[in-house]
Amino acid sequence: MQLTTEEQAILSGSKGPALQKAMRSVVAFGETFGATGLVRITGPGHLVTSFGASMIGPHYRMMEELIGAGLHTPWPFTVDPRPADFKNVPSSLPEKLVTRLVYSRQRPYEAQLARVGLRNADAFTCTCYLPEVGNRPKFGDVLAWSESSAVVFANSVIGARTNRNSGGIDLLCNLLGKAPLFGLLTDEGRRADWLVEVRTTSLPNAQVLGSAIGMRVMEDVPYIVGLDQWLGSGVNDAAADYLKDMGAASASNGAVGLYHVEGMTPEAVKIGRGLLRREYRTYVVDDAELERVAASYPVLWREPGARPSLCFVGCPHLSLGQLHQWTEAIVQAVRQYGRPRLAVPTVLCAAPDVLRAFRASGSAEARLLATGARLTSLCPLMFMNNPLSARRPVVTNSNKLRTYSTARFYPDEELLAIISSGRLQEEG
Repeated sequence: MQLTTEEQAILSGSKGPALQKAMRSVVAFGETFGATGLVRITGPGHLVTSFGASMIGPHYRMMEELIGAGLHTPWPFTVDPRPADFKNVPSSLPEKLVTRLVYSRQRPYEAQLARVGLRNADAFTCTCYLPEVGNRPKFGDVLAWSESSAVVFANSVIGARTNRNSGGIDLLCNLLGKAPLFGLLTDEGRRADWLVEVRTTSLPNAQVLGSAIGMRVMEDVPYIVGLDQWLGSGVNDAAADYLKDMGAASASNGAVGLYHVEGMTPEAVKIGRGLLRREYRTYVVDDAELERVAASYPVLWREPGARPSLCFVGCPHLSLGQLHQWTEAIVQAVRQYGRPRLAVPTVLCAAPDVLRAFRASGSAEARLLATGARLTSLCPLMFMNNPLSARRPVVTNSNKLRTYSTARFYPDEELLAIISSGRLQEEG
């Protein structure tokens, strides 16, 4: 790597041992991936490590050293969601005890985050780019993020530039204000390796489409055609919600950090199919392919025919528009099934700032809570990491949660039927 005089001086210890270690780590990380040098970060950070797990002691010691040196990020940063919410997420006493044990460092870790630049006490969400949260980069901004669903949204829908960094490296880069120049920070790294042709008879389920793309292209960059016929040109709020969920599935079911959508995402609008590499490959997604992909998902429940005990909606976190849409859908579903309340405890997850806006928007919250549904800002994946929670028959519409846990995936309409009736779709 070619370092500037200033960067080399930091590497040599000119600004103290803590920043020297940070520079050493970032340089080693960059060299591993063939970085040519460092580039200046131009937007706020977002960190993936938001949980105070007891087993990551070295991370807390690093934090103390950074704090002791008086280091602070140039911009306030956001972090992923908290791992627990006993008030709003139904949990047994043993589950609560295990959660408190696993995440025993949560409070002191949050205090550490605050001292190095955490935006505020509500800055815990995987959708930091939503307008209510406010950590939204601009087109072309250079970032050092690591949360996969946030990375793919920033790169694809906004047109900012960030690699999928590892936890810890994201913080060190933001403290230095520099990121290694490789991969998705470069023009060449943002070119598309695949042409994905969507030939379905209607707008495909975003979660299943993203899953299909992720499993086929893995970490490569896809150029997707055919979605604009349903979503329109450019990116409005509804399209952004769709692309958020599609991208999260592609990032978790594969390792996609950037996709282009013809006629919609900014670089595809600007450059078009010139983004495709000369040797690109083609993947056709039709109705049969989506059915094949969905049918391939394993059932990890201990009893495959068990009645669901919990439902999560919002991984990644829901937008304000999606909260209102789910409220209307749940209210109508409860009426349709002639029940006073949902048959399955259902938890909708969104950023604290989004929930605040939802509560201030009229009677929607009261109507939703009247069905028995609950609201939270926790990370459902962290909840499912509890070995006791992992034994529960949990249903979700999130392909990301399905991929990283024992939760069982269902499309929205099927999920509504399940939580309203209390029965799995295949039971009739």
